[in-house]
Formats: sequence, structure tokens, C-alpha cells
Amino acid sequence: MTLNDPLASVFSNIINYEKIGRQEFMVKPSSKFIREVLTLLQDKRYIGEWKEIKVSGGNAVNITLIGAINKCGVVKPRFAVKVGNYRKYEKRYLPARGFGILIVSTSKGLLTHTEAQEKKLGGKLIAYCY
Repeated sequence: MTLNDPLASVFSNIINYEKIGRQEFMVKPSSKFIREVLTLLQDKRYIGEWKEIKVSGGNAVNITLIGAINKCGVVKPRFAVKVGNYRKYEKRYLPARGFGILIVSTSKGLLTHTEAQEKKLGGKLIAYCY
């Protein structure tokens, strides 16, 4: 069986395991893009450590949760955002200004919306987390 959106599956698993109070879980399949998103979430202290595990049939990621996520999800369709339009999407996806992050794919890699604003970069919205 194939997945249409593996990143959405990862975020769905994160929310489900946060709700039931589980500390650790494994997600399969793993990709470079998913690992970059998880690194960004780890840097912003939404999740604990994660590590890639070699299993039969591909790679998997073991994620440790710290109970810091209220909600997270992917943005579909992936809206193109100009430098001055981050506020519009903050209002749409985040509960309050300055609370949570939008993950943006820019020419400099994956960044949060605040980092992209500081660097004066636009990009495509990937996900949100608070």
C-alpha cells in the first residue's frame, strides 16, 4: 500500500500518540524531507530526540515525544508565500500571534516563518505546529 502524503501520516501519528500519552513510537517510511522537518521540530523543542532505524523494507524513524505539541498538521495545498504575507497564514493556521510555528520551504532550506521573515525570504508553506 502506498501513502499519498507521508509527512501528513507522521504528523497524524504525532498527534495520536500525544493524545494517548505515549512517549515513544516508530514511523515508517522515512525520507530526507521528513528527517529535516523532525530536526526543525526538535530544534524548536516540540519533540524530543529522534533516530533513524534500519528495518526490513526501508528505513523507519523512532520519535520521542515530550508532550509539548497541542496540534500540528500539513498545509494542503502548499501555498506560495511572499515575504510580507506571513501574517495572513499565521492568522489562518496558528491560534495566536507569536504562538507556534509555520514551517516554510525556502531557497535556503526548511525554516520557520519567523526565520524566513528575518532573512526576507518567501517560500512554500509545508506545515504548522503549536
